[in-house]
Amino acid sequence: MKVSSVDPSVGRPKRIPPSLQRALAAAQVAADNRGREIVVLDMRDITTMFDYFVVVTGTSRRQLHAISEEIDRTLENVLGDRRLGIEGYEQSRWILLDYGDVVVHLFDDQTRGYYALEDLWAEAKRVPFKPRAS
Repeated sequence: MKVSSVDPSVGRPKRIPPSLQRALAAAQVAADNRGREIVVLDMRDITTMFDYFVVVTGTSRRQLHAISEEIDRTLENVLGDRRLGIEGYEQSRWILLDYGDVVVHLFDDQTRGYYALEDLWAEAKRVPFKPRAS
């Protein structure tokens, strides 16, 4: 899955960094699985630990599991990336998927509101993300 956009200054496609490709792919998978309130945060100016956060709300334990499993499958099979770690899968209130330079946070409503990652990392730029029709 090669992603590019047109660079308006030269009229040629510009390459999207691989970490952004993975973040946007994870966001799209979440959207395809009815994830809500999907936000992609560009963390590169704030920390050297990772490049992007993807934050998603799900409505049930089953949905959060499905989203996490589909993100894993897509990033591995389509983009050749393997997850480095996972936290919170059993409790399913906050599932964290660690891909190194991309970290995916899958929340239930209450937990997302409590931790408010977008407020905690308010300096992060929001990456424009508009889900395509699945």
